[in-house]
Amino acid sequence: MSDNRFFGTHRPWEDWLGMLLGVLIMVSPWFPMQVSDIVDVERSHLVLNSFVVGMLVLGLAQLEYVALHRWEEVASILLGLWLMASPSIFGYSEEQTLQLWHILLGALVALIGALQLWQDWNLSEQDLAKYPQ
Repeated sequence: MSDNRFFGTHRPWEDWLGMLLGVLIMVSPWFPMQVSDIVDVERSHLVLNSFVVGMLVLGLAQLEYVALHRWEEVASILLGLWLMASPSIFGYSEEQTLQLWHILLGALVALIGALQLWQDWNLSEQDLAKYPQ
């Protein structure tokens, strides 16, 4: 039963993890395990997508750390799903390593967002305003 309480309450470490994931998403095109150099004019949209999604994830996690709102968690889930779909949308699914990183990081962002939404689902607006306690 204590495990349920651990995951049943929104904790600050979840927001810090979201911030870390945002930074990792921003720098993911330059991870050392990339096979090819994807930073060229033709593929600048990959870098821009990674940077924008990473900044949004980082910003939402910072907002959640300061004041909780359910829309922040829903937005995090949507950003995670967008990052997972990005290889297919932007056509870089042949970049196996970057595709794997974006699917993994996107899944983690969506999972953390879903966990936080589940934790805060039954809380009133007054309870959300008390965070962090």
